Amino acid sequence: MHNQIKNQAQILHKMGIETLNEMQIKAIESIQKSNEIILLSPTGTGKTLAFLLPLIEELDPSLNETQLMILVPARELAIQIEQVIRDMGTGFKVNAVYGGRSGSKEKIELTHAPAILIGTPGRMADHIRRDRITLGGIKSLVIDEFDKSLEIGYEKEMKEIVSALSLLDKKILTSATKKQEVPEFMKLENPVYLDFLDQSSSSLDTLRIKSPNNTLDTLLNLLKYLGEKRGIVFCNFKNTLDGVSEFLSEMHVEHASFFGGMEQIDRERSLIQFRNESHRILLATDLAARGIDIPDLDYIIHYEMPPREEEFIHRNGRTARMHKNGIAYCIQGKNDRIPEYATKIRTGEHIEGGEIPKNKWCTLFVSGGRRDKISKGDLAGFLIKQGKLENHEVGVIELKSDCAFVAVSCAKADVICEALNNERLKKRKVRIRKI
Repeated sequence: MHNQIKNQAQILHKMGIETLNEMQIKAIESIQKSNEIILLSPTGTGKTLAFLLPLIEELDPSLNETQLMILVPARELAIQIEQVIRDMGTGFKVNAVYGGRSGSKEKIELTHAPAILIGTPGRMADHIRRDRITLGGIKSLVIDEFDKSLEIGYEKEMKEIVSALSLLDKKILTSATKKQEVPEFMKLENPVYLDFLDQSSSSLDTLRIKSPNNTLDTLLNLLKYLGEKRGIVFCNFKNTLDGVSEFLSEMHVEHASFFGGMEQIDRERSLIQFRNESHRILLATDLAARGIDIPDLDYIIHYEMPPREEEFIHRNGRTARMHKNGIAYCIQGKNDRIPEYATKIRTGEHIEGGEIPKNKWCTLFVSGGRRDKISKGDLAGFLIKQGKLENHEVGVIELKSDCAFVAVSCAKADVICEALNNERLKKRKVRIRKI
């Protein structure tokens, strides 16, 4: 029924993690000892691992039913946590449910009773109403980024879900802010508060860049100066983002976009290409400020300053994470008013650079995934042996249930597609194309 169940030491070794940070150590100890936890810690400090490690230890591999439920405010966060659990190689079945994908497909997945179920409140509540989830074995509930779920109007669905989970032993709420009060429907009696919001060993430098004329030209000069570094350019509105994207395309600056109005598949692929460095620059609205899976970045650019300090903090939280340094640039147009929260940000000198280097990696789509019994090793071997790539020409591999995405050297991408499209990988013909 299950693969071999791994303990905490084996999981950390598999993930290449030598030591946990102070927040993670204290969170794990508290979750092991207490049944009600409120964990407050900045974005990027490792909260997901902090609650997963002790909760997975409590799962019973002999039970063929859902035991742990994790609610999240956004589909990207659901996908992220699902991938983290798969990377942990726990041996437990995991699935994610969320809007923007087929409910009938999820219905089939739920018949196999994943031990760990992750989802957005709306989709999770819908499955519960349709009796697609066996609730009797769910003893632990995590509401990750609970403040964000409340902010975007999920209170009714979360209340419905909590009421349906009558046998809960453990409740954990996490957040990166102190903005929201803990909702009464959680019925917490004596929760342990872990507040790490004011503790940081990282170093974030914030710099205002004044734009003498055109802010687009200032942005271009800044991106040239930053060269091969990776970061996000934040805009307040989709219309602004579209204008910036059009300008960068005219200037032949490669980039990906990420905003709420995009189709789900396009949003996911933008993040995949950004994670595997097929794109070094991501244009985004505040949708990318929290709750998505991207590694630590070299910089953040506020092309437009957000109206509230809270969004400013969340955006900046994408860099200078986990003991690393980072920088946030704030572009100030000639007639732009400086928000009150940003008046003390120091002003930098005029910045110019050379040419923006082309991306070294391209992303290939492969029409085979986990359900076809294909592993990352199978894909790497396929590209190296049959595609005749060198080891260093194969980059990050992301494996999904029905497909995979592989970063390969851009110089070889077209050749690989021509050579391997419709070739057999583990007895299955796969389609390969560049995205």
